Amino acid sequence: MDFELRRAREKLEKEQKERKERARLKLLREKKAKEEAQKQREAIEAAQRSRRIDAAEAQLKADQQMQESLIAGRGIVFYRLLEAVPCQGNGDKIKLPPSCFTELSDQGALDKGPMYFQLSLVHTEDSSSIEDINKEKQGTTHSGVLEFTAEEGSVGLPPHVWSNLFSEGMVKSPLVEVRYVWLPKGTYAKLQPERVGFSDLPNHKAILETSLRVLELKPSKSVSVLETDIEVDIVDPFTTSDNIDQHVLLPLAIGSSQSGTVDEGNGLPMILVPKR
Repeated sequence: MDFELRRAREKLEKEQKERKERARLKLLREKKAKEEAQKQREAIEAAQRSRRIDAAEAQLKADQQMQESLIAGRGIVFYRLLEAVPCQGNGDKIKLPPSCFTELSDQGALDKGPMYFQLSLVHTEDSSSIEDINKEKQGTTHSGVLEFTAEEGSVGLPPHVWSNLFSEGMVKSPLVEVRYVWLPKGTYAKLQPERVGFSDLPNHKAILETSLRVLELKPSKSVSVLETDIEVDIVDPFTTSDNIDQHVLLPLAIGSSQSGTVDEGNGLPMILVPKR
């Protein structure tokens, strides 16, 4: 009798122990499931929060760019990403698509006088270093517009502008950001002949239209020379300064609207804009 009671008691204790173990394991599974669910909720909330922050930053950046465009364009906001294609021409005026004419005309840009555009090379992922590109600020210049006859989605660049924007070996159809800007009329330019003997030459005007180096501009680093009187200083060819840019200038056509940037040491035919 005692033996049967002991066996029954042991069996009951075993069953109770097994039930407790199953209950403990169930609690552990439920706890783990809750923890996993909490982690998933936190991950979703973090992703949503990150998206909200990114969207806010993108909106802020867009607002800042809009404000900058309004300031740069004196109330005219125009920028396009266009495929650069070479075109014939000796000046620094580009060709834009007809749709650009419509957009600019609708904003009254044609009534504000000569139109100027800042051209910036859009660097792709195969660029060596974004930090280096931003540091050196390569691939930016200015130009006027010759006509609105380019194919939609493209911008025609004459050789002078092309050489000033792109290095040798550049892909045939790079993207360029074209942005409408206002340029102040130039009031002062400091120029430097490439070699000695400038003062002894009989035709200074011819030299002004051939080869000089831009050292300084006022009132801005990019200026218009259309319908304005510019005070010009010619400095000695051997004069150097660590505080000013020195760039070759070819050619300067007096009385026409010309602007741009030049790379240091290259005889590029761009006008009155030392590299920033």
